[in-house]
Amino acid sequence: VQLQASGGGAVEAGGSLRLSCTATVATGSLRSIEIMGWYHQAPGKERELVAFMSSGGRTTYADSVKGRFTISRDNAKNTVYLQMNSLKPEDTTVYYCNAKRITTRQNYRYVELWGQGTLVTVSS
Repeated sequence: VQLQASGGGAVEAGGSLRLSCTATVATGSLRSIEIMGWYHQAPGKERELVAFMSSGGRTTYADSVKGRFTISRDNAKNTVYLQMNSLKPEDTTVYYCNAKRITTRQNYRYVELWGQGTLVTVSS
């Protein structure tokens, strides 16, 4: 199983970006992904939670993004989105897609997976 993220880029302060992350499997298909979400990591700092969403729709956001970012999921497409509005220069960093408790239809189970990072740059 792999997570493929996209949607990063450069934008001016106050602008918007939408990140996407899709879970794919080389053979077979996915049965469920309990949690999908996004983290970010600034240089020299720990990776921090931005937002996550359970398969049932429960969401959690970092205080710094509440009211500006919205996470959503399309469970049928195994995809999670992060709509980022009112972006600030301090949002500049690499964003990582994360998935927890993944099960395939072949009953393979994965505790946690990370996607490749996607860079978001917000200029003032």
